Amino acid sequence: MSKFDVINSYAPRIDCPDKATGKAIFTDDLSKPGMLYGAMLQSPHAHAKILSIDTSKAKALEGVKAVITSKETGSVKYGVSPARYDETMFATDKVRYVGDEIAAVAATSLEIALNAVALIQVEYEVLPAVLTVEDAMKEGAPQLHEAFTNNLCAEVHQEFGNVEEGFKQCDIIKTTTMKNKRQDGAFIEMQACIAEYDRRGTLTLTTSTQVPHYVQRTVAMVLGMDVGKVRVIKPYVGAGFGIKAAANHQELACCFLARMLKKPVKMNYTREQVFMYGRARHQFSHTITTGAKKDGTLVALKHECYLDGGAYTSFGIATVYYTGSLLAGPYKLPNMSYDGYRVYNNKPACGAQRGHGAVIARAVFEQQMDMIAEEIGMDPLELRIKNMMNTGDTTCNDLNMSSFGMSECIEAVRDGSGWDKKKGNMPKGKGIGMACGFFVSGAGFPIYRSDTFHGTVIVKLTEDGGTALVYTASAEIGQGSDTAFAMIVGEALGIPLENVRLASGDTDMGVDLGAYSSRQTLMTGHAAKEAGEHAKQQVLEVLAEQLDTPLEDMDIKNGCIEFKNQTPDFSALRTRYIKEHRGWTDNPESEKLTFKEASRIAFLEKGSIVGTGKYRPHWLGGKFKGAAVGTSPAYGCSAQVAEVTVDMETGQITIDNIVDAHDCGKAINRNSVEGQMQGSISMGIGETMHEEVIFNDKGQVLNSDLAEYKIVTAMDMPPVKAIVVESDEPNGPYGAKEVGEGAIMPTIPAILNAVYDATGVRMNELPLTPERVYTAIQAYKERSNA
Repeated sequence: MSKFDVINSYAPRIDCPDKATGKAIFTDDLSKPGMLYGAMLQSPHAHAKILSIDTSKAKALEGVKAVITSKETGSVKYGVSPARYDETMFATDKVRYVGDEIAAVAATSLEIALNAVALIQVEYEVLPAVLTVEDAMKEGAPQLHEAFTNNLCAEVHQEFGNVEEGFKQCDIIKTTTMKNKRQDGAFIEMQACIAEYDRRGTLTLTTSTQVPHYVQRTVAMVLGMDVGKVRVIKPYVGAGFGIKAAANHQELACCFLARMLKKPVKMNYTREQVFMYGRARHQFSHTITTGAKKDGTLVALKHECYLDGGAYTSFGIATVYYTGSLLAGPYKLPNMSYDGYRVYNNKPACGAQRGHGAVIARAVFEQQMDMIAEEIGMDPLELRIKNMMNTGDTTCNDLNMSSFGMSECIEAVRDGSGWDKKKGNMPKGKGIGMACGFFVSGAGFPIYRSDTFHGTVIVKLTEDGGTALVYTASAEIGQGSDTAFAMIVGEALGIPLENVRLASGDTDMGVDLGAYSSRQTLMTGHAAKEAGEHAKQQVLEVLAEQLDTPLEDMDIKNGCIEFKNQTPDFSALRTRYIKEHRGWTDNPESEKLTFKEASRIAFLEKGSIVGTGKYRPHWLGGKFKGAAVGTSPAYGCSAQVAEVTVDMETGQITIDNIVDAHDCGKAINRNSVEGQMQGSISMGIGETMHEEVIFNDKGQVLNSDLAEYKIVTAMDMPPVKAIVVESDEPNGPYGAKEVGEGAIMPTIPAILNAVYDATGVRMNELPLTPERVYTAIQAYKERSNA
């Protein structure tokens, strides 16, 4: 049995009733009196100089209230990382991809706004475009940004230990190269926003975002406003997966128009514009060399990677660092080097997507683990367990494992999948494979340099008694964080979940860095726990005085006051409470003093009871360049086993089932933990099997809809067994840590290893289309028969 009363259970999500009944309000559901509609003009060219912009016809159209370009908005540079601010609200001198923003219109209807956009005349000088990493890095290639020569956005060169000497000690050395394709986040709700500017000079932006805090800062910076005059509200959001983790051009233009016109302005991306905006998974090319001794001990790893970054930096600097830093775990690896290059080209910018930067590198490394195991005749599970880090270990690049249940995860999937009976005993065309994953539980540092708290929470007890109101600026985007925080506050206060009400996603409620890097349960959860405990302390202090009972002899459990020793006479308090509630029908009849009574009495003595909580990680990581990226208070880990069937005549792969075990430290809401595991697997299957954003030779996206861009639906999902492993993370609230992103890490390599087991073919390019698999099988047959 759980030692907890609220957390570590299967709880219904608090947003379920609204979502199930259609009452949930998303940004596009909102309208304001006198609202105007905005639309954007975007470049039809991948690379071109802007010679002139004529907006006169658009401005003359009846119903048009404003047309803005960089002439009106200026050219304040912004971006994700202050180290690479390379974007402006609108293109100034040239456009760098098909979809680059040039102008925006506000009008009395969306139809008029779109018609006005079509009337804007832009004269271009079309420039040669580079659409691949290889073309962008050629000598004499067209340059996208004058400040960054050779189209090199960022490069990373790191070495830990001595890789060259390490390889000299190795009996086995494996080198492989693997490429994936650019992906789209494919969230259901497209970005939308409404901006209002009031008579007091306050700008309020309601927007579909993962990061209200960062959007607030960017809007204030670009529009030249005080941060305190910008409020960002996040209503219900239909997922983000990383793509909504920064301010976008639409939000900035919408805010500028609202301030300019003193009218509410609403703007929406179409699905095509979501693809044109991009900011999702990079296309990677990884070459990894891994060396081991003949007993399977890992000795050294050398890693080179090229990232197809698109026209602007976005999260690119963090991505190129994450790509290398997270390969240091989960295995003991004394020597590691990494050379990473993020390259600009004339396509939409890439950014962060679930498992930021680390997914494809993990797919390469985990396949090499199987190759080493095969060569030395060792079970792939045993090889991983042999090299596995343990709690308290530190990687060669200074990532500390404060808790680490990876070996338990491996044993769980071994048992859950029947691995020992199936491995090596499956017929041709059927295979089983496994892999491990490793990810952060929140970035150790803010995106901008600051000592700010990563999250703050307020818990206010209602003055009538019995209900806790929780206020947090955190971002619930479908992952279940609101429910987790309500459960944590309920546990901390000692009251049932139904007595907790929560509001989130508003920068007026505090500071919270948002939903990215799997940070919210650990970081905001810490602040929620502290706020609940602070409120509880205040209630118990009043009771201690009123009942003449030592504070340490009291607690609150299941909505009642518990006394360690003899229960004092509280009849006077109950009488006082009932007098305060004359005519009410819910007066307490329990033999125990209730939280309702206690919190009301506390209010009568002290006024409003408000508990506050905050969280900021302790100092993390090493002192080398880039050490901040990859640091985290804790690391989640997971193991997966996949079974597949491959049609040897067509290359068609069927995923038969997946068993996943994830170490989440301590499960706050088991429903959400299992749901996140299943969601990660779904996205991992999509990236393995189907997903690829396709461009033509003009830089235009050819499959910019969810009919041609194939994602996994419920009909495509195999049976999934989700096994929750708990390691009790000391840096997490009640021992909790991430499950949001880490579970995607093993999915791709587990499938790839299973495909190899079924066919004898190693695939080095994703997605695994039937054509690609069939071609690889035929080539393998030809080599075998030669």
